[in-house]
Amino acid sequence: MRFRLHGRDLAGMDCVGLVAWAWEAAVPTGYALRSAPRARIEEALAASGFVPGDTPGAIVLAAPGPGQLHLGISTGTGLIHADATLRRVAERPGVLPWPVLGAWIRED
Repeated sequence: MRFRLHGRDLAGMDCVGLVAWAWEAAVPTGYALRSAPRARIEEALAASGFVPGDTPGAIVLAAPGPGQLHLGISTGTGLIHADATLRRVAERPGVLPWPVLGAWIRED
């Protein structure tokens, strides 16, 4: 599947769209590729019933660069994410090269 900023379907998606699709969750649109406020993301996750937890399937929030936040889905041994550089959704195996800011799982 290809990368598409603000994409929300199998024709293309970004990291937010990928998480929304995987968890069947409503997510915001109209945001910039950089400078998303971390608190806004954490508040949205909490409001949607997500709690801190790092298990396979968890939503992972990382900081790949200055002013840039990135979401993905933990596989337990890597991260599935919408990679803007590769221009597609891909799995990144192993430990992430970016600081991980948190991980959440939905309480069901």
